[in-house]
Amino acid sequence: MGGDHGPSVVVGGVRDYIRIHGGDGVRFILHGDETAIAAEMARCKLTADTCEIRHTDKVVAMDEKPAQAMRRGKGSSLWNAIEAVKTGEAGAVVSAGNTGALMAIAKLILRMSAPGLERPAIVASWPTLKGVTAVLDVGANIESDAEQLIEFAIMGEAFHAAVHGGQNGSGRPSIGILNVGSEDVKGHEEVREAHQILKNNALDLNYHGFVEGDDIAKGTVDVVVTDGFTGNIALKTAEGTARFISTLLKEALTANLQSKLGAVIAMPALKAMSRKIDPSAINGGPLLGLNGIVVKSHGGATAKGFGNAIRIGVDLARSDYMAKVGANLGRLGDVMHAAPAAQTANPDQVSGETLQ
Repeated sequence: MGGDHGPSVVVGGVRDYIRIHGGDGVRFILHGDETAIAAEMARCKLTADTCEIRHTDKVVAMDEKPAQAMRRGKGSSLWNAIEAVKTGEAGAVVSAGNTGALMAIAKLILRMSAPGLERPAIVASWPTLKGVTAVLDVGANIESDAEQLIEFAIMGEAFHAAVHGGQNGSGRPSIGILNVGSEDVKGHEEVREAHQILKNNALDLNYHGFVEGDDIAKGTVDVVVTDGFTGNIALKTAEGTARFISTLLKEALTANLQSKLGAVIAMPALKAMSRKIDPSAINGGPLLGLNGIVVKSHGGATAKGFGNAIRIGVDLARSDYMAKVGANLGRLGDVMHAAPAAQTANPDQVSGETLQ
């Protein structure tokens, strides 16, 4: 019932998923107003063979505060959908609803899979020159210590392997930590400490090392790890830059008759580029770190975009993502306990240094 368009996009997304993947043995439980959902199911020609409606009048509003949603959210469509994952009735929940409420209620019902994690990490699938890079966290945890950054690396690696296939389809995603430079002495203490532990390879991860901001779009690594403050700024900057370039390109291609003729000739290439950066193709950001699979769709997503969020939920539910993350998180405590203190850079080495 959430998002900008409610059941029309959600049910349409189910239809699109079935159309593309042939159903693939997946069944759907649709939580919300039965009358509205049934009408959309009829429009999309979906039957009870694939979709079951669970009626509730109660809905968490898109502008509702997380604390308020937790107090009065029990019995709502959002609450009931997450509860279905906890009981094992559903393998994953996909929602276009209130992000803060989804995160708060999911944490309350499902709990965190690691004691050190305060909130789930939000992962973004970022189109790059080489494919797709998973970037996390992009907004949930404003500050993260070394242990949390390594937890993000563990979860991001398992996510990329399950959804995007890892490096060249090998199932072994490469991992980098976002920093202001590639040298070991760069960055604050938390990133240097996480870097040293991952570099020692005690967790058997395919660790590349530090990466910089321009490495994300290059596709230098499959997984980029950072705190939510930096990750969110990087994400919003990239989104704004993409819109800026798109606007300039549109203006340039429609400026005069000659430009319009050139646009017609270049149309196949422009359409290919558009498909590459289409938000619908990468919609769906899992909340990693929960004892269950929760996928957040953009509130303004189209049916096609919501269908892709469903695909991510299905891929995660069918993978060994949860077991893989659990095993590595279980080993992380011993690794952190055995790890030597992070090497602190000599102040004389970095004083007066200019970032480039």
